[in-house]
Amino acid sequence: MTPAPIKPEITIDDLNKLDIRVGTILSVEDVPGADKLVQLRVSFGDHERTIVSGMKQERANPKEIEGRQALFVVNLAPRKMKGVMSHGMVFDLGYADGVLPVLAVPEAPVPDGTRAG
Repeated sequence: MTPAPIKPEITIDDLNKLDIRVGTILSVEDVPGADKLVQLRVSFGDHERTIVSGMKQERANPKEIEGRQALFVVNLAPRKMKGVMSHGMVFDLGYADGVLPVLAVPEAPVPDGTRAG
């Protein structure tokens, strides 16, 4: 495997703009009419939100991640995808490198809503 090229350099101020938090995936459902998209219902402790992800074809059973904690960008502008509004982005590892993607997860359970960084 050859890793994807490193992206352009950013400043610490750029990095501080990202709000990355741990959430627990409560449910995974297909997005009607979409070949690649699933909608995740995610708990961030004080609230839940829907996050759409293109992971449907990356896993034999996308529901296998229900109950798992993962890292999410929670301050990404909302975006409608196949009629479903997405309020964030799940971090996965491997997609840009052509490796079967896996979730970016905390090494031990932490409270939902815990910030990264």
